[in-house]
Order: sequence, then structure tokens, then C-alpha cells
Amino acid sequence: MGEKRRWLRYPLGFAVGLLNGLFGAGGGMVAVPMLRGMGMKTNQSHATSLSIVLPLSILSGWLYLRGEHFSLAEAAKYLPGGLAGAIVGAIFLPKIKTIWLRRLFGAVIIFSGGRLLLG
Repeated sequence: MGEKRRWLRYPLGFAVGLLNGLFGAGGGMVAVPMLRGMGMKTNQSHATSLSIVLPLSILSGWLYLRGEHFSLAEAAKYLPGGLAGAIVGAIFLPKIKTIWLRRLFGAVIIFSGGRLLLG
């Protein structure tokens, strides 16, 4: 990463944290393009975004739980499927060609944006 862009880490990191707190792990949607813009390879940027979003999600989840904004028992119902999906995704990430990973990521963003706008 060039020295000229190094200062961007802080405002972009803030944006990732803000979106993560607002949208529940939505910061990854900003983290991946941010990391790509800093010169990281596509597969590496997807994996690295997880290491950024994980502590942010833990902190946000703790704050929401402390404020009684959700039920841990209700959330636990979704964990088995989520954990299985995370395992499958982590196994397949290194095996997916970059072009397909980019297309898939773009499709998810477009689909999510469309649902938010129309839903």
C-alpha cells in the first residue's frame, strides 16, 4: 500500500465500524472495496474484512444485548445454519476464481440494495 493512501485507513475504518453498528455486520460491504482500493488482492480482502468485522460485530452485539434490543435465545436459532454457511464459505473462498468472487459479491450488493430500495 502506498504511503499516500495510508491515512485513509482511519476514516474508512470509521465508516466500516459505523455501518457495522447500524446494519449488523454490514461493514463488510465497505471493508472489501476499501481493502481492494488499498491494493489488496480480492480473495485476501474478503478474508481480511472478516478479521475487521468480527471484533466490531462482537462489540456491537454486546452493546445491543446490553441495551436489550434483541433476544439471545432468538438469535441462537439462526446460529447452526450461519455456522455451517461460514464453514462452507471459508472452505470455498480460496478455491473461487477472482472474477467469480467479484461477480458474486457485486450481485449480492445489487440484490441487497434492490431489496432495501423496494422493500
